[in-house]
Amino acid sequence: MSDSLKNVRVFTQSAIRLEGARGTVVYFDPFALTEEEAVHDADYVLITHAHYDHFSPEDYARVAGEKTVVVAPASIAGEIAGLDAAETHLMVAGEKLELPGLCVEAVPAYNVEPERLGMHPQENGWLGYVVTLDGEPTRYYISGDTDQNPDNEAVRCDVALVPIGGTYTCDPRQAAAFVNALRPAAAVPTHYGSIVGAYADFDAFAAEVDPAIEVVKKLER
Repeated sequence: MSDSLKNVRVFTQSAIRLEGARGTVVYFDPFALTEEEAVHDADYVLITHAHYDHFSPEDYARVAGEKTVVVAPASIAGEIAGLDAAETHLMVAGEKLELPGLCVEAVPAYNVEPERLGMHPQENGWLGYVVTLDGEPTRYYISGDTDQNPDNEAVRCDVALVPIGGTYTCDPRQAAAFVNALRPAAAVPTHYGSIVGAYADFDAFAAEVDPAIEVVKKLER
């Protein structure tokens, strides 16, 4: 599976870039990108929620071009309107969207652990996404800021990109339990090593993941 992840990049926090077999480029939650990473190559930008480290207009501008299409939760329509995207699609959990080169399924993203219920409340309508690119069968699950919860623990995916930094999301142990429930072929941890979580959290996460699931380190900084 790791060969198929050459098309996956993880930048700071949960900033992710996927590229399809025919060149479709999708970013998720671009944030704190460097000048070298500001290449304006996004066909699509998917936003999971409104927190500043996930919805950054400045970083959207670093990846977007004249034809970039935005997908975002309907609950943050007002914030997204300021991006001046070529096209915008607003989603709620359970919806499916077919776009050229991209299929998107919206999954609820929210906390259930008592100490962080107020950080990503279920009623906010924030999202994770399952996507396929360029007609290929690989299903990528970008979970957004979440805990394992009754709405996401049965997601079908081949690659799971999940947060491990704790405080606002799953910690390494909880994230590993989440991945073990999902049973993907590969897991890529995100949301650690900057605002929350240490780089050493990768090792703690990997140690708890079922050995049958490949754990791939993609965080670049």
